[in-house]
Amino acid sequence: MSELRLPAELKYAAEIAALAAVDDAAKPPQWKLSPKAVLTYVMGSDKPVNGVSISAKYIGDPALVQVAIATLASDRALMLAGEPGTAKSWLSEHLSAAISGDSLLTVQGTAGTSEEHLKYGWNYALLLAEGPSEKALVPSPILRAMRAGQIARVEEITRTSPEVQDALISILSEKQIAIPELNDTVSAQRGFSIIATANTRDRGVNEMSAALKRRFNFVTVPVVESLEQEITIVQQREAQLRSDYQVGVAPPEELTRMLVTVFKELRAGATLDGKTKLRSPSGVLSTAEAISVLFNSGILAQSFGSGTTGGAELARSMSGALAKESADDLKILREYVETATKGRSGAWKAFQQGVKQLG
Repeated sequence: MSELRLPAELKYAAEIAALAAVDDAAKPPQWKLSPKAVLTYVMGSDKPVNGVSISAKYIGDPALVQVAIATLASDRALMLAGEPGTAKSWLSEHLSAAISGDSLLTVQGTAGTSEEHLKYGWNYALLLAEGPSEKALVPSPILRAMRAGQIARVEEITRTSPEVQDALISILSEKQIAIPELNDTVSAQRGFSIIATANTRDRGVNEMSAALKRRFNFVTVPVVESLEQEITIVQQREAQLRSDYQVGVAPPEELTRMLVTVFKELRAGATLDGKTKLRSPSGVLSTAEAISVLFNSGILAQSFGSGTTGGAELARSMSGALAKESADDLKILREYVETATKGRSGAWKAFQQGVKQLG
């Protein structure tokens, strides 16, 4: 049996090991790689390192990643903020993998996240049978990271309650977690830090207290502006998904370009040349959504089509991505096809026909 998705530190273990083998630069306490080597791991390298190709995990501004790495080497926690689908969690995972060798010390922020998720809980069967003890303690990912001097991750922090956010202030301020039941206080080892992520579209993102914001250095992960850069990202991630799941067929490059063009034009509310104004859908047409649509199109083509991904499969997959927000968004897609894609040839013809046939 194989795992559905390997954590970054296992999937890219050979790359991390190759970088570590030649990394003679100074490392912060507990770090597996130096800051410069972490940057190489995240951004990739044109030349093999110790005989191993280092793939680009994040395609974007290296200065942004440099600031993130420098923050984690200091006493400040890191907040990755931005629009949904801008690879915040992806970047968080790879930073944790390269720095700590463990990206799984993660708390997923939801409305149901409690202080126990940030601090500790109990095995209640052992607690009732033996009373409070280290054996009965269930440490949170953050407590485990503190003990080991590693990076902990808090995803979607703005979805958590004010009480949970207040508990995080205490952890970041004191770098300690008190366990009064054991008459003990756990102090963080050097190397401990937290990477949090926040979607700027989430309701409540601006309700973080000033006290909590001060504990973080904010790095904004931008929406990809370059057409060519977004095409590269979508191609790379879709290929990785096909490899991981072992399903689907590789899309023609023309189709990927068409999909990214559709997403960029609908997001911007205008065609790329600026000549035609468009209505934008209510949903977030993120780069991550484009990857999912392209991957799903390849599965449709392989299982129910001709074996070659085309505009018809793309249209069907896009309908699912748009309909989840508002039924009116499908009308916007039809309007887009009618007003913005006239005269476009090749795969656009099948896409136009596919959109017209959507229910």
